[in-house]
Amino acid sequence: MREPGAASRSPADDSPFVLFPPANVIAPAALATAGALPFIEMYLALKGTLQYVVSTANRAAAMTEQNQVQLKKGALELCVLALLARGESYAYEIASALASGVGMGEGTIYPLMRRMQDDGLVDTRLAESNSGPPRKYYRLTPAGRAAFAAQKREWRTFTDAVNQLLGER
Repeated sequence: MREPGAASRSPADDSPFVLFPPANVIAPAALATAGALPFIEMYLALKGTLQYVVSTANRAAAMTEQNQVQLKKGALELCVLALLARGESYAYEIASALASGVGMGEGTIYPLMRRMQDDGLVDTRLAESNSGPPRKYYRLTPAGRAAFAAQKREWRTFTDAVNQLLGER
């Protein structure tokens, strides 16, 4: 077996191309036991050029990160509704709670707050601040409270189904 990352020569030694990595470098059985998905990437490259390969470990890490981002996006509105169900708050305070609670970035909150206001889920009021410009405080409307109750039920139903599939219930 060749050294991982070693290029194999094409059948014609005088060919300007190499196949990278050789097919026998990645053993699907080894990937399966490591819990990784068996991605086998092959690249055709000109001899003497820089060859770049995305490793299976990097791809699995990227997939995990993408999954986390999608899960957070799906739960963002529910989390904001839950925070506002406790009482009114301004956007930076909501963003800080989301960042510390579930690792969501601050930039995602402002477009959501605008949409929730446009959808009639929240009302706003401006209040003077001791440390800078006036703050816009958000509070749930009756429609926002109804949306929170409905989304909370949907979340519980969904997570119960997923936990059952995972064998955790």
